[in-house]
Amino acid sequence: MKDIESIDPEFYNSLVWIKENNIDECGLELYHSVDFEVLGQVVHHELKKNGDKEKVTEENKEEYLTLMTEWRMTRGIEQQTQAFLDGFNEVVPIEWLKYFDERELELLLCGMQEIDVEDWQRHTIYRHYTRSSKPVTWFWQFVKQSDNEKRARLLQFVTGTCRVPVGGFAELMGSNGPQKFCIEKVGKESWLPRSHTCFNRLDLPPYKSYEQLVEKLTYAIEETDTFGQE
Repeated sequence: MKDIESIDPEFYNSLVWIKENNIDECGLELYHSVDFEVLGQVVHHELKKNGDKEKVTEENKEEYLTLMTEWRMTRGIEQQTQAFLDGFNEVVPIEWLKYFDERELELLLCGMQEIDVEDWQRHTIYRHYTRSSKPVTWFWQFVKQSDNEKRARLLQFVTGTCRVPVGGFAELMGSNGPQKFCIEKVGKESWLPRSHTCFNRLDLPPYKSYEQLVEKLTYAIEETDTFGQE
């Protein structure tokens, strides 16, 4: 369900509300079905057999949330996804993709651009840190001393993409619109950095040395795959 947040925050919030509240006490007339619009026309779809007749209750709401998530992420766009895959397969055989993770595939398709570190710094905000905080100073030292490929991996780790917008870092977008790159002080020095790609935010623990920051940040970028991402 968490994956929906970056695609449709409003829809995600409605599912969270259902999950966190007692449906039986709210008097909602929800059934295991969904209405959606296709080319201006409303289409009705049952999420399960006889879904129109099965009301959502506190007891069965987990099934409803699972079915809604599945519909939003897969079943509801099955035809469109298949059409895309068929077209893509005419250019690049699908079986080739199994050799790459999503980060490597993006680099192959989009290429690597030169990342302007000064522009990156100018359009970064801080929470519970300042520009002169030691971990922040060390972070930028790490970025400047990294080659362009490692910078792209770092950017991808935090924002979900290795590409900078055409207008530079000032044009970075999050799940809810424009969202600057953010470094926030979170956790203990023993923790690994974490990222929130929906908000372009890096949780950077208060490390005690430059060497410690390099070790932890490099591990997070290169070794943890999606573990350190939310």
